[in-house]
Amino acid sequence: MKEMLYSIPVNDAFQVECECPICAMRKVLEDNAVRYTMGPSYMEEDTRAMTDAMGFCQKHIKDVYNMENRLGMALVLKTNFDKVIRDVKSMSVKPVKPKSLFKKETQKIPILEYVENLNNTCFVCNRIELVFNRYIDTVIFLWKTDENFKKKFDGCKGFCTTHYAIMIKEASDKLKGDDLMIFIDTLNNLYIASMERVRDDLEWFINKNDYKYANEPWKNAKDAIPRALTKANSIL
Repeated sequence: MKEMLYSIPVNDAFQVECECPICAMRKVLEDNAVRYTMGPSYMEEDTRAMTDAMGFCQKHIKDVYNMENRLGMALVLKTNFDKVIRDVKSMSVKPVKPKSLFKKETQKIPILEYVENLNNTCFVCNRIELVFNRYIDTVIFLWKTDENFKKKFDGCKGFCTTHYAIMIKEASDKLKGDDLMIFIDTLNNLYIASMERVRDDLEWFINKNDYKYANEPWKNAKDAIPRALTKANSIL
């Protein structure tokens, strides 16, 4: 079954010591997509056609740049610029006289639609999403069919808010009856318990910055802020 093709990376992610195994899965996909972009693939015409058409979001253009393949970066950017220049030149924006003096009519301006679309597409994001959704499907599939994975799921440190919501949505589409009720109940308990745990660590971190607690142990609070960022903003 196709779900099994993704069981290894999903199982691996649930063995990572972190506040959200789904974030861990996505991070691997992101790193692989960035490396792919600046690997030999950038010389392939079909890949360049996609990078030319999609461009990159603000985050991922920085990640691609940090791969330090300056020649590859220049080539990718140059052909992207070529396409954008050609496309913009082919679109002329001319003022249109209104049909009525009293009614202002709205008009779609092709160049604005083009730029808005360009600003909302990213080659790296696209590569991530193509596989990420299958990973989520595999999590649910393994939870239902693999007892060992179910134990890993039940024993994880919970999920970030974004992926908690994604899991609820996808489970609602793919599970039914008792399976759905048990999965959602487990998911809720994991999320709430982990949020409370990190909240308490943040509280202790705050206390440790008060001189009254200077001689008290740090407990698990030293890295409370980066773990809280994972929970709240999916930053791993």
